[in-house]
Amino acid sequence: MTKKTPFSPAEKTGAAAIILAVCLFALNPFFALLPLAGFVLICFIAPFLPRSRFFLPVVSRGAEGVTAVALTFDDGPSPDSTPALLRLLEKYQLKACFFVIGEKALAYPELIKKIRACGHTIGNHSYRHDNLLMLRSYQQLKNDIKTTQDVLAGLGCRPVFFRPPVGITNPKLKRVLEELDLTAVNFSCRIFDRGNRRIMRLADKVLNRVGPGDIILLHDRSPGQDHYQYWLDEIENLFAGLQKKYKILPLKEIINHESD
Repeated sequence: MTKKTPFSPAEKTGAAAIILAVCLFALNPFFALLPLAGFVLICFIAPFLPRSRFFLPVVSRGAEGVTAVALTFDDGPSPDSTPALLRLLEKYQLKACFFVIGEKALAYPELIKKIRACGHTIGNHSYRHDNLLMLRSYQQLKNDIKTTQDVLAGLGCRPVFFRPPVGITNPKLKRVLEELDLTAVNFSCRIFDRGNRRIMRLADKVLNRVGPGDIILLHDRSPGQDHYQYWLDEIENLFAGLQKKYKILPLKEIINHESD
């Protein structure tokens, strides 16, 4: 089990807001509401910032001084997209992290085994990619993530990285990940492709935004038959373009994670 982390910025900020409110109450009860209202506002905004560490430790880019970048693919596996991505990754001799959905892993176990056989990393991306997962109860949240861990363990791997759906976090996630021995990993470079539904100029958009140490978010989903070949061409252009600008390393290497 992961060693419990120190108090989060949210816990420290909440305590400070309460103390300040108590002190201000003696002067004017209205003033006492200000630090509490500010804390509530921060708590409302922070979950939607993928790089925020307000509620728990979140890795969103490479370690300090790292100039390489990492490729990550969300939402797979899929028989319509995963094999093609694996072929392109092999062609360019690149390693990536696939953040997979539990129910898809259960449906396509051979793809999980193929991803691993090709030397890529598997990450936990929840069981059904419920966009409202962080609004569920603590037990529902834990059950969802643990079920995915159990499915993947049955396929021969136990992920050490968890990426929340849509990159959203909440206060409950800290305890869940501590109990399941998982590290939260989000991203620092994305193009808002809506799960490969907006792929026009995908390669150019990523290449124009990526910087040293970035964790790049892409998707392991088919864009549909009409746009399939265009998507593959864009992914290949991206790989070729990235190799001209940066060294591309496995996720665990750019964040200095000691996993096997």
